[in-house]
Amino acid sequence: MSSTNGAPPMTLFDAAGRAMSAQLVRMNAATSNLANAGTVASTAQGAYRALRPVFATVLDATTGLASVKVQGVYQSGATPVRMHDPDNPLADANGDVWGSGVDENAEMLEITDASREYQNVVEAMQTAKQLTLDTMRIKTS
Repeated sequence: MSSTNGAPPMTLFDAAGRAMSAQLVRMNAATSNLANAGTVASTAQGAYRALRPVFATVLDATTGLASVKVQGVYQSGATPVRMHDPDNPLADANGDVWGSGVDENAEMLEITDASREYQNVVEAMQTAKQLTLDTMRIKTS
């Protein structure tokens, strides 16, 4: 049996794998944002802009399972922060530099949340694996 687009039907393990991959993308984006939180640039255009992953739902009509896919990772539209720092070698003629405007606390929360979601999916997958093994044992008994 195949799904309506010709691909094999999605399994619980496929859905879990996609969910885990999505959480890794989310953690990587937040980690990159955190790593660049203190960076400055000589212009607003050159300032680091936070990365934001965008996800979409994937529904398998054959099995009724829904999962997630990464639609893309985009730069935030947040305005860089202007800071007066005339001693900075990147300062412009006015003595200003442009910071990333990344909220370190929000990024730490994002990393923590993504990590917890990843762990939840791992636990769900372990439960599904155990149930599958138990079912196979029952059928062979």
